[in-house]
Amino acid sequence: MPAAGSASGSGTAEWYRHFGTVDAPGSSPCYADWSLHIADDPRLIARIDEWPYNKRQPLLMLAAARFLGAAVAPYAEFRTFLDGHWDEISRIVLSRATQTNEVGRCATLLPSLAAIAAAEGRPLALIEVGASAGLALFPDHYSYEFDDGATVTRLAPAASGEPPAGPGEPPVLRCRTAGPVPLPGSLPEVVWRAGIDLNPLDVRNPDDVAWLEALIWPEQEFRRERLRRAIAVARQDPPLLVAGDLNDQLPPLAARAPADAALVVFHSAVMGYVSADGRARFRATVQDLALDRGCHWLSNEGETVIIQEDGSAVVPEMDPGRLGGNFLLLHDGQPVAITGPHGQSLDWL
Repeated sequence: MPAAGSASGSGTAEWYRHFGTVDAPGSSPCYADWSLHIADDPRLIARIDEWPYNKRQPLLMLAAARFLGAAVAPYAEFRTFLDGHWDEISRIVLSRATQTNEVGRCATLLPSLAAIAAAEGRPLALIEVGASAGLALFPDHYSYEFDDGATVTRLAPAASGEPPAGPGEPPVLRCRTAGPVPLPGSLPEVVWRAGIDLNPLDVRNPDDVAWLEALIWPEQEFRRERLRRAIAVARQDPPLLVAGDLNDQLPPLAARAPADAALVVFHSAVMGYVSADGRARFRATVQDLALDRGCHWLSNEGETVIIQEDGSAVVPEMDPGRLGGNFLLLHDGQPVAITGPHGQSLDWL
């Protein structure tokens, strides 16, 4: 999404046009088509502009419609659905948030997590900000397939031995790789995990689970299936989730992490929902933690909100064209990889 506070009025149409031309193509033809039509629908844009700015984002509105039963269909049918359900859609948009708990992103974070554990010689303590239901806090419980085009590297939890295949097994996270990705030989040990969210979702709450499924884009049944498998993992031992502002909650939560573990603070697709001042404060908070506690910081964000010391939107030496529609993974502020937004690719720098 655009940096918070950057658009209003006609900017909403451009927001939907950007989603339809940059974010959705290749992932959801349906969402791409709907978003482009919405961008050219002044009456609908005017309705959307009645919501607060942070509620106008394409994915939130589209997910609310899907939550209410909107089918994958031509835009004319979808537009009729919107007209018939607008009050309900507004209620959901105003009461919910975009909390896509994309577990596939664990694949793009795993090499960095394993490298931190190896360098520290200690197990990990994880804190995710913007954690949603906390599914990304279980990287040690999932299986992985990293494919560089010539070789497939498989990793699985020690207890299972082989990548799971049957119903009820943890998900297998598949990721295309390029460049010198430092793939580990085994999964890192995680001894403590916790998350922060303005409104944590509960994997034991059917309504919250239904909302998580609604946030999955149409035509991506594989994402819906791995979400369900990840939810089954989390239900076995739900993570500690704290409600509140990430800047207020991070220091006291970090103080609860075991001192004999390597602390990692991470986030994916979160900073777009935080003001520029909030992002600057968060950078300072993490840097203070690094000095006081020795924590590591993994930032996995889109090009419009990558945090730079000078306030710039992208890394100065990075070709912006490489980042279009992708995320940039930074470790303690240093770029290490370009990643697919749903964890589908990892291009090591």
